[in-house]
Amino acid sequence: MFNFTPLLGAQSSSSRASQSILELDGGIKILVDVGWDETFDTLDLSELEKHIPTISLILLTHATPAHLGAFAHCCKTFPLFTQIPVYATSPVIALGRTLLQDLYASAPLAATFLPKASISEPGASTSAASAAASASGAAANADGGVSSPILLPPPTPEEIARYFSLIHPLKYSQPHQPLPSPFSPPLNGLTLTAYNAGHTVGGTIWHIQHGMESIVYAVDWNQARENVIAGAAWFGGAGASGTEVIEQLRKPTALVCSSKGGDRFAPSGGRKKRDDLLLDMIRSSISKGGTVLIPTDSSARVLELAYTLEHAWRNAAEDGNGDNQLKDAQLYLAGKKAHGTMRHARSLLEWMDESIVREFEGVEGIDATAPERSQGRTDSQARGGASQGQDKKGAKSAGPFAFKHLKIVERKRKLQKVLSDQAPKVILASDTSLDWGYAKDTFRHIAEGSHNLIVLTETLPSLKSFEDSQEADRVTLGRMIWQWYQERKDGVALEKALDGELLEQVHSGGREISLTDVQRAPLGPNEQLLYQQYLATKRQLQNTSQVRGDGNLDNTADALDDGASSTSSEDSDSEQQGKVLNFSVSLAHSNRNKLGLSDEDLGVNVLLRRKNVYDYEVRGKKGRERMFPYVAPRRRGDEYGEFIRPEEYLRAEEREEAEMQQRGPDSQTETKVGQKRRWDETGPNGRRLSGGTGRRQPLSRDGVKKGSSAADDLSIGDDMAVDGVEGSDSSGGEDETQVSEEPSKAVYIKSTMKVNARIAFIDFSGLHDKRSLEMLIPLIQPRKLILVGGTREETTTLAEECRNLLSAKAGSDSSSTAAVDIFTPANGDVIDASVDTNAWMVKLSNNLVRRLKWQHVRSLGVVALTAQLRGPELPPPGDDSPESANKKQKLLKEEADSVDGSTDQAMKPSAAKNDVFPVLDVLPANMAAGTRSMTRPLHVGDLRLADLRKLMQAAGHSAEFRGEGTLLIDKIVAVRKSGTGKIEVEAAAQSAIGSSLAGARGEGSFLAVKRKIYEGLAVVAGG
Repeated sequence: MFNFTPLLGAQSSSSRASQSILELDGGIKILVDVGWDETFDTLDLSELEKHIPTISLILLTHATPAHLGAFAHCCKTFPLFTQIPVYATSPVIALGRTLLQDLYASAPLAATFLPKASISEPGASTSAASAAASASGAAANADGGVSSPILLPPPTPEEIARYFSLIHPLKYSQPHQPLPSPFSPPLNGLTLTAYNAGHTVGGTIWHIQHGMESIVYAVDWNQARENVIAGAAWFGGAGASGTEVIEQLRKPTALVCSSKGGDRFAPSGGRKKRDDLLLDMIRSSISKGGTVLIPTDSSARVLELAYTLEHAWRNAAEDGNGDNQLKDAQLYLAGKKAHGTMRHARSLLEWMDESIVREFEGVEGIDATAPERSQGRTDSQARGGASQGQDKKGAKSAGPFAFKHLKIVERKRKLQKVLSDQAPKVILASDTSLDWGYAKDTFRHIAEGSHNLIVLTETLPSLKSFEDSQEADRVTLGRMIWQWYQERKDGVALEKALDGELLEQVHSGGREISLTDVQRAPLGPNEQLLYQQYLATKRQLQNTSQVRGDGNLDNTADALDDGASSTSSEDSDSEQQGKVLNFSVSLAHSNRNKLGLSDEDLGVNVLLRRKNVYDYEVRGKKGRERMFPYVAPRRRGDEYGEFIRPEEYLRAEEREEAEMQQRGPDSQTETKVGQKRRWDETGPNGRRLSGGTGRRQPLSRDGVKKGSSAADDLSIGDDMAVDGVEGSDSSGGEDETQVSEEPSKAVYIKSTMKVNARIAFIDFSGLHDKRSLEMLIPLIQPRKLILVGGTREETTTLAEECRNLLSAKAGSDSSSTAAVDIFTPANGDVIDASVDTNAWMVKLSNNLVRRLKWQHVRSLGVVALTAQLRGPELPPPGDDSPESANKKQKLLKEEADSVDGSTDQAMKPSAAKNDVFPVLDVLPANMAAGTRSMTRPLHVGDLRLADLRKLMQAAGHSAEFRGEGTLLIDKIVAVRKSGTGKIEVEAAAQSAIGSSLAGARGEGSFLAVKRKIYEGLAVVAGG
């Protein structure tokens, strides 16, 4: 069984987010992607929230907001979400972490709003709510904007890093059997395999094998190679060429493919033509002294753009007759976590295209021989040689992502300084939607200049597709600019490129555009009261319902529950009591027993929380609703007993030292000779003994300090520029990159401005086009095809084309039912894409069972048999003997028990029906002789070279991988596995002068390898 349900991204004209549920046999549910769009609407996650208690595991495909934008929000909001195992590749984990840290640091709306239902609870103060609304509205009107609801606290960088540390990293082409969630049924041998999808570094095509189902989930892939990102692994990976799709991805029972780009063709000329077109667009603007803005994402496609522009500037600087236009212009990358993204990129070179690896290896070779070249020369010669070498090899001696011309800007103050400079420049900034990030700030500064240029690199949903609909509130600034580019109402400017080709740049025509800025503002007193009521109500609901998996909640809910009942713990510490007192003050002495909870929410706890309530209806209730409520006092300890307080076991000198620390720094201005100093104690002249930090901070898995506010960035001084990071003033303010943990609200400030900048488009999305889809889908040969991820027009057009192509390949008419089933579901539609199987039950005779010889392949038993099919064995008619009557009564009783029994037993055939099954019996001797001559041996199983290597090493042979996909055993026998699964064994021929011992060793190794291969396979033949 295989049911597919798209939650987001299917036939959607406004949202590019992707969420899908794959339901397999046995109740196994797999969530693929946790995407979100730039509107950060929590209603998009309502369907996902319903499935969370039944999800077995989660898969992530790309490090983009459309595929994991809601991951941190779900981890923080839904307690059960963090208990579900998550699987992704290492680049998706690393780049996704910096993406979400940049997202929450730049977009206040990503924190989401306080639910309106929590303010309208019966126990909430309506007067306080109205007063807060009026106060905030007055403040908003004074500022010239519109007030927004209260914002929830966003995930901190440390929380985001912790959430991503829970993801299990996987490698390409390595099958893995995942672990299920605590509330999931057994996975029964489910196997995951990740393959390169292109489009992004670490992007994944998922192959899911479970029983008879072989599912290939391929959304947003790119077959073409790029500068940084290798092509998809349909033909075997990077650099592979062939005419057949690899065996693991060929002929799946179901293929889930994205239809995005199904109605467009890639421009001719390929990657080089695309890069040259981008550089020509940049030259046309900076030659007039303008600024070029290229909005892009902050983790995935930005690597391709940054690499392309950096190497273009290197080539311009290396060429003596150079491109003066590029050399005179400045190149910037603006993003609050841009340095962390590029630091991860330098550590993920093995996941990129092989050309990046060769470039890195070449740079390492140059650096290794540099000291040898400089020996025996004077200082002047060395300086002269260095300057010449800088001209000739300077571009290649920096490494792929060690930027020499691209300057990284992480702080807003530095970006404003860069924008105030009138020199020509190119700025890569996040995000493509132009609704958050530094791209919007840059657009506001350059929009009025007619010599400036905005280069769009991805297609965006058009406004025509959802005008006058419920999705009109999803209109973003980026979509409006894209709409202007498509309409071209104000004319097109034609610029001449270096090769004489004309470049199209669309005029904006001085249109007025309305910009809405979202800023955080502190809450007022009444809003603070509402916020505290919401927090207390939420904790009370979690404590009352006692949802499975709430162990990660803090002890505040426990304290509230204990305080409401009369069974408070006697050994609660002072810190816990302080939390309760703080909540009591914040609630303005309101009744904690109510907290806005209705009787239905309280359930059986109404006997404790409501006065004068002494009865509760328990008929028809289940579980804890049938028993009188009782909250057991918590023991403050762990599984080994009560907590041990170290301060109670201090020695006398340690206790004196602790007392001196409590007295303050004034009491320890002098340190006596021989007296110990603590790690964070200041030494002479105020110098810290710990090297500048207040305390030692533990390191995370990546070697980054856990306590820092930017959990993913290196600690760099403000007045330094390392790897292209632009230094800023010491007074730049650290709060620009930190999100305040205090409760706040979103304030909308609207403004209008005229746009005169030109608009251009160059396709840098790195996605498949119509040609690649029409070429590859017939080669994959899926039995079921499910199209998601595009608009309704794209999906319908591609479905019709694929239906014709697959039918033509199968040799059938397109109207025939024998054609491949193609599904085009909408969001929420459940598609039954199970494999088509026909199963019949037969009964084996005792004589046939005795002759069967079973062979085991991994966890399966394989046997081949040749038998004759006979009719069912029926009892003789008219048999009324006592034995027959007793047997009949026994069968009827067993049949009745099977009907009233459990579900598992009901699925089994009853004993009364066994007699009606056909019977397989031994062939007669004359038929067996003729059949045996026609049967041919069959090899069953799939041998992995890694398993063969372990078996040969365990048997005392030397085995190592040589070349690509070749296992060399004893330096004599070579074993290869082709793309179709065929295993080839070759033995090196011994020389004529070789000893007889070497020949015997080679022959023995060859036979040993063949023997181990046959042991891993089942050789069956009819008998």
